[in-house]
Amino acid sequence: MSIALIVHGGAGNISPERADAAQAGCKAAASIGWQMLQNGGSALDAVEAAVRSLEDNPEFNAGRGSCLNKDGKIEMDASIMDGSNLTVGAIAGVQLIRHPITLARRVQESEHAFLIGAGAEFFAKEQGIEFCTYEDLLTERQYNAWKKHDSTSLTYEAKGPGEKSEKHGTVGAIAIDSQGHLACATSTGGILNKYPGRVGDSPLIGCGFYADEHAAISCTGYGEDFIRLMIARRAASSVAEGHSAQEAADAAIQFLAEHAEGDGGLIIIDRNGNIGKAKNSAHLAHAYINEELAEPVADIG
Repeated sequence: MSIALIVHGGAGNISPERADAAQAGCKAAASIGWQMLQNGGSALDAVEAAVRSLEDNPEFNAGRGSCLNKDGKIEMDASIMDGSNLTVGAIAGVQLIRHPITLARRVQESEHAFLIGAGAEFFAKEQGIEFCTYEDLLTERQYNAWKKHDSTSLTYEAKGPGEKSEKHGTVGAIAIDSQGHLACATSTGGILNKYPGRVGDSPLIGCGFYADEHAAISCTGYGEDFIRLMIARRAASSVAEGHSAQEAADAAIQFLAEHAEGDGGLIIIDRNGNIGKAKNSAHLAHAYINEELAEPVADIG
């Protein structure tokens, strides 16, 4: 089977002074996941490792670098899915977890599918998941943005036709391994100054992520629209119907543009290792690699 991997660091407007850092962070994450695939690792292990790298990078709105809600707290969501057996793990509204994606992976390996807030944190303690301090997650950039409510302070800004100004700093990774198994992983700090308890599309199956035997998808964008339009599942269904990965990506984002004012993007890999991506935002930070490339190719286009 042809192995391949692609990661994203969020959709929106990426300022010129932050473009290099966004691309470098995506490239580093893709390199970590790719090394695992080359060594015979599973797609599930590769996407978890890639997203952990993005969660450690303060340039992205996930893990360290997550944005603050109205109360000045950091609430994070994450999800992971194994397309070979359709098992899923998702968590929402967790605080003081250094790597939310690893907590989602532990949920995926348990009898649960989706845990939230205090329950997810209780499960994390049972599992020996690493906790951290608020200061470990907080960055000066996100604190100043929350304090000023200044949209220009953030790396990713997206405005739809209705002049919404939201930040889509979700990160994600998708891969196909040497066994032909597909997997996806997604993690986010959400939207700046969000209501406490607000959950977007990132931990909701079929909305912000999906993986089956046909394709794996990770989305980033205005979560409320991705939820009601079930963008990830729509893209997967398109591949199952015979469309290419790129055709499926384009069609899903076109549907988003036609039925919503919010914007965003997605990445996709099909069962043949073909990669696709699409956006209706100004930028989509990403990096991809397959067996034809010597190293990951990064871009914000």
